[in-house]
Amino acid sequence: MSKSEVHKYRVSTEDLQQIFKALSSKDYQNIGPIQRDGAIMLEKIQSFDQLAAGFHEDLDKGVYRLSQKNDGSLFQYTVGPQSFKKYLYPPRRKLWAATKTGNGFNVEEGDQPPAKMAFWGIRSCEIRAIEILDRIFLRGEFSNKWYEKARQDLFIVAAGCTKPSGNCFCTSTQTGPAPKGGFDLSVVEVIDKKNYFILEIGSEKGQKLVNKIKLQPASPAEIQNADKLLAASEKKMSKRFDPEEAAKILMENPDHIHWNEVAKRCLSCANCTLVCPTCFCSSTEDITEITGDHTERWLRWDSCFNGDFSYIHGGQIRPTTKSRYRQWLTHKMSGWYDQFDSSGCVGCGRCITWCPVGIDLTEELLAMKS
Repeated sequence: MSKSEVHKYRVSTEDLQQIFKALSSKDYQNIGPIQRDGAIMLEKIQSFDQLAAGFHEDLDKGVYRLSQKNDGSLFQYTVGPQSFKKYLYPPRRKLWAATKTGNGFNVEEGDQPPAKMAFWGIRSCEIRAIEILDRIFLRGEFSNKWYEKARQDLFIVAAGCTKPSGNCFCTSTQTGPAPKGGFDLSVVEVIDKKNYFILEIGSEKGQKLVNKIKLQPASPAEIQNADKLLAASEKKMSKRFDPEEAAKILMENPDHIHWNEVAKRCLSCANCTLVCPTCFCSSTEDITEITGDHTERWLRWDSCFNGDFSYIHGGQIRPTTKSRYRQWLTHKMSGWYDQFDSSGCVGCGRCITWCPVGIDLTEELLAMKS
């Protein structure tokens, strides 16, 4: 959809409910933010009322606190511990199974292709993360067919980020806070006496979905209010660095003394890789019944922080915490440019929030400059 075709509308919570129902009627599985276990989690939802309403987050290095306000808001949180990656690239997926027969084995394909999915409230940084995953899984001769199917049928309802946390730095990675593409519909929530949303249509698929819903065009003043919120959000983010400069510094400093300092704090727990929306390392696991009559192969997430990840005949390539952290940060922030033409970081700040010892990669990058 060209810029000349972009129209913005003022919509209410009731209008969003109609969009939710329209997606359900077209056999989409709606997936969005709910409140569970003291955090914003991403789950399959059957009704619009299941969305996490009125929840706000307080985030810091190694800190996550959730509170609820009586403001009727839907998207005033930042990002929880989960990313939408888990639905496009599941943490564990069966690849195939084989059962012994009289003359050999009967081999069956693994998990069924994914259902049509609609992501609700996805942030601009996560849309960028999905675009990066596309480069990983859809390029070359051996593309990930399961992922490809999930992407083909995906519907995205994005939400502009108007309340960033102190851990966010999407302004440095140029991935937010306003969605700039990659969505079917996008909303910016305006908290007022009567909350409303400024909705933008980003695709023909999005246009067709809302054609039967009577939408009220947004006034210039209402659009300006939403734009002001996004501009203010950008100014609130204090973490700043140049990703391309960081990539160069990391490649030039594999033996910098600061690697020893960060290794003293790092626990090699792999939290940063588990919450990251772009980390894609995996391993395969074979499960065989004791009788030998049935076997299965599963794909599962892995992490470069795990000792066995770099194991080859003779030992581990990266046996120390220092070597593992260096591998992770250098690959994420530098090596990805050579492999995928961009940084592997989208500035969501999850790795800072969910690090048990509060390691902040933006601070580590700045330390490498000295």
